[in-house]
Amino acid sequence: MYPERLKRAREAAGLSLRALAEKVGVSHAAIKKYEEGVNTPDSAQLLKLARALGVRSEYFFRPFEVHLQGIEYRKRANTTQKLLKRIHADVLEQAERWHELANLYPQFPVKPFAVPAGLPGQVASMDEVEQVAEFVRAYWKLGENPLPDLVDVLETQGILVIFTTLENATKFDGLAAHIGAQPVIMVSQTWSGDRQRFTLAHELGHLLLHGRLADALDEEKACHRFAGAFLLPASALRQQLGQQRRMIEWQELYLLKHEFGLSMAGCLFRARDAGLLDAATFDKMWKVFSMRGWRSCEPGDAYPQEQTILFKQLVYRALAEDWIGESKAAELLGIPVSRFHQERKLEAAGCNC
Repeated sequence: MYPERLKRAREAAGLSLRALAEKVGVSHAAIKKYEEGVNTPDSAQLLKLARALGVRSEYFFRPFEVHLQGIEYRKRANTTQKLLKRIHADVLEQAERWHELANLYPQFPVKPFAVPAGLPGQVASMDEVEQVAEFVRAYWKLGENPLPDLVDVLETQGILVIFTTLENATKFDGLAAHIGAQPVIMVSQTWSGDRQRFTLAHELGHLLLHGRLADALDEEKACHRFAGAFLLPASALRQQLGQQRRMIEWQELYLLKHEFGLSMAGCLFRARDAGLLDAATFDKMWKVFSMRGWRSCEPGDAYPQEQTILFKQLVYRALAEDWIGESKAAELLGIPVSRFHQERKLEAAGCNC
């Protein structure tokens, strides 16, 4: 057993030593000794620990293989250290399973990340930030149409996207890090789709713009501009709304949101940044937008959430190729073997006929 894994699982579950001890039926001193490697739990205690922490018992025997580097949290002022520890532990756990799966493949089918060749060495203005977003879209052959699956775009380029299900994840706006040369971006599975997408595009902006911005540019604001331009290019916006407007209907912004996956607020800012609205009209609309409470909760249906299926697909591919068995596949997916067997046979899927 690797004792440090017990501490990580406890932090990921948001439990204190005493709280975990109460769940397992031992003293908090005993848990502390387990985590320090002074004592080792017997098999019965190990099963209780696994159940209390929501992990499989094999988790405690998996060696550490990855280290997060250059961690950047986009967090709120009231984000607690306890929550940050849980997020960090969650990222490490998922990243380790990714890299364990990659090592099981003779040749992993996901290409390594590479910065698009030809990015400018220095970006001196917000207009140039916009040009970088346009360049990346063109380099990745994305065109100017909406990007219905942004997670797939990023994963195809070798960026690891991790979703956390932590219930308090509303208190942070994203995480970016590296595992060696591979970028990692984490978002919450509970956020609305437009918030997930903006965070993903914003973190992509940090990845590509960091070290390239002139001193006069604020990196956070530059990445906001990059994210908006990446999700909704100025040329596509003009095609939808025209070259210049005296006013924009709220319904137009709502429809744009559901076509391009950018919030109504984001679409309004894009109209200003692209020169469709003058400053006075934008300010007037933004004031009404705020007065209606739409900054915290936009009207109408939410944009669908993003999801990732790549990891699961690669687990089943490894199973089909006989590189792993059912037990290892279930372990990688973090589910019991009995449940995995049902899912593999599609026994719980039902029939739509």
